[in-house]
Amino acid sequence: MASMVARSRPSEKFGTDSRGRDTARSLGSVKAYYDRRAPEYDEWYRGAGRFAERDRPGWQQEVEALGDALAGLPPARTLDVACGTGFLTRHLPGEVVGLDQSESMLEEARRQGPNATYVQGDALALPFEDGSFDRVFTAHFYGHLEGDDRERFLAEARRLAPELVVVDSALREDVDPEERQERVLNDGSSWEVYKRYFEPDALARELGGGETVFSGRWFVAVRS
Repeated sequence: MASMVARSRPSEKFGTDSRGRDTARSLGSVKAYYDRRAPEYDEWYRGAGRFAERDRPGWQQEVEALGDALAGLPPARTLDVACGTGFLTRHLPGEVVGLDQSESMLEEARRQGPNATYVQGDALALPFEDGSFDRVFTAHFYGHLEGDDRERFLAEARRLAPELVVVDSALREDVDPEERQERVLNDGSSWEVYKRYFEPDALARELGGGETVFSGRWFVAVRS
């Protein structure tokens, strides 16, 4: 297996922060966003904190059903790219390596998904040799990528494994397929985020073909 030392390249996942600074090409600013959000990230999944009052019919049932769908995948040596807190990592069957650029996120992941191995690194320049894995998995990361970064990620995923599983947000009537959103953290900081929503068939086509693993009001998962 290749060295797990991450190559240092800037990520372009986010736009500007509340002070109007350009964070799209600043790795330090993006890491700061993740580091701030890490302790509260799972409030989104669990419907706690700022999300407690949101009207999300069937949300918790879908979160559980998505976890079951992922656990039902054939066991495989898997790289979970942008694993975050490991909320979904813990459901992945087989030998799992979780990668994230935020050490604070990885600290959370190690606590709730202790059976995986975790590596700090750049999701667009994955620090592994060709063919190191059977499957690349990513959740709620692909929908934040714009233009060339999508192609970079897909090329990296295909370089590492013959299979790619993408989980992201489902397209529904109250959102646009592509949005710029303001995200406010518990500390009051505000960040602009690029976000896409998907229908499973369209996502499969974009990934070069595949099958739907999960399709609901809130989440989609495609195996390509």
